[in-house]
Amino acid sequence: MNQDTLLLILKERFESHPNRHKGIKWDAVEEKLKKNPDKIKSLIKMEESGGEPDVVLFDKKNNSFTFYDCSAESPSGRRSFCYDKEALQSRKEHKPKSSAIEFAKTMGTKILNEEEYRYLQTLGEFDKKTSSWIETPTSIRKLGGAIFCDYRYGTVFLYHNGAESYYAVRGFRSSLTV
Repeated sequence: MNQDTLLLILKERFESHPNRHKGIKWDAVEEKLKKNPDKIKSLIKMEESGGEPDVVLFDKKNNSFTFYDCSAESPSGRRSFCYDKEALQSRKEHKPKSSAIEFAKTMGTKILNEEEYRYLQTLGEFDKKTSSWIETPTSIRKLGGAIFCDYRYGTVFLYHNGAESYYAVRGFRSSLTV
């Protein structure tokens, strides 16, 4: 995928979901993106792995736009990952292909934290059949755990699991600020 193709996809998505970015103008987003080719590369990776990135925030103070993965379910190209590199290395058998934290780094993004995940859910209903790893506090991670969220029964649920676990329906959602 090239820059022009990505910009067309993002513009169409932007226009199809105006509730996600009230008060934000596409021309301003496009102008900012064109000045940041590294960020475009990250958005291409988000798109190609099934994230369907869309603009969800504008920070007036820093003149920056934030994109979140807005696919209905956890991005299909980012599932079956354990939480982080340490968890991946601790697995003796049946290692997943990567971890959420490491894969996000290769894309130039970061995984959503709990506050960001809950904000995403105000923009629609996401992860009704899947779940997504979220940034885990150090205190939990030091004990071997990691946290994830999903959306069921009209509510965001926060759960825990061993960081080395992975499931076909658990992935992660990224954010990128431009």
